[in-house]
Amino acid sequence: MPFYLRRVGFYLVTLWAAISLNFVLPRMMPGDPAAIMLGKLRRASGGRPLSEEAVRSVHLLLGADKTTPLWDQYLAYWGRMLTFDLGISSTRYPYTVSSLIASALPWTLVLVGTATLISFVLGIVVGAWVGWRRGTWLDHLVPVTTLLQSIPYFWLALVLVAVFSVQLGLLPIVGGYDVFGFPSGPEWSWAFVASAFEHAILPAVTIVISSVGGWLLGMRNMMVSTMSEDYVLTAEAKGLRPGRIRDRYAARNAAIPSLAGFGIALAFVVAGSIVMEQVFSYPGIGKLMIQAVQNLDYALMQGVFLVITLTVLLANFVMDLIYGWIDPRVRSHG
Repeated sequence: MPFYLRRVGFYLVTLWAAISLNFVLPRMMPGDPAAIMLGKLRRASGGRPLSEEAVRSVHLLLGADKTTPLWDQYLAYWGRMLTFDLGISSTRYPYTVSSLIASALPWTLVLVGTATLISFVLGIVVGAWVGWRRGTWLDHLVPVTTLLQSIPYFWLALVLVAVFSVQLGLLPIVGGYDVFGFPSGPEWSWAFVASAFEHAILPAVTIVISSVGGWLLGMRNMMVSTMSEDYVLTAEAKGLRPGRIRDRYAARNAAIPSLAGFGIALAFVVAGSIVMEQVFSYPGIGKLMIQAVQNLDYALMQGVFLVITLTVLLANFVMDLIYGWIDPRVRSHG
């Protein structure tokens, strides 16, 4: 129990620090970010005057409200964060930041999350098998996957597009779905799901190819190290079945260090794959973040960075709990 209380306390303090930093940064920017954002909002609205609520929201969000004490601004900021009121996007006016993030987040979670999970499971399973059969032809898989992982991410994506989309015409090049077939946007239908799946194949394959080598190499090395442990040698001396030794004794313990890495990788899923989403023009969080930075959309940048930070903290917290449950040594020394 003390282990879990310490972890909860640590992440609560980290959460407070992350949100407070998100509050302070715009107030440290040179110039007047609020004036820049208000100018963009007026241009986006066609020159129409903005509502008093919109103007005040921008001033409070970016720290330009000089009439309100800083402490009151800080408390008001926390109140908006608790209700997920992240302001209005200056480049996509009158859409709110929350609505833009909510529309982009499912694309990233489904695609990048699924591809990361497939890459992890594939790397762990194949890595365990390669480590179990060390010294055989299976060891040749290690340099092959490592070579694929070392290829620049954007270059691999462009090669896949050139081969499967341009040359063979088998898969679509860009987008998350067929915008001509669904001009009104995403909908709940099998036809739309099929279109989204077809558009996700190349981005998902790019992620899997680029990341599976690291999981495979790490698991293979841990498997080889675990095979020399006393408890594995004892199990072999008892005459247990090789499959039982491999799965219950060697692979189970060898996979524990990889879980920590998987937790970190899973945490950054919500950030999307910026390069992949740019190459394939995929409508995820990574592409949204690039657009926010390019257009100096401060409210959108703050919102995206905050969501990424919160997700990283949550994923690491969950993995800490799982790690403590799997390995009792962590609870006693953590």
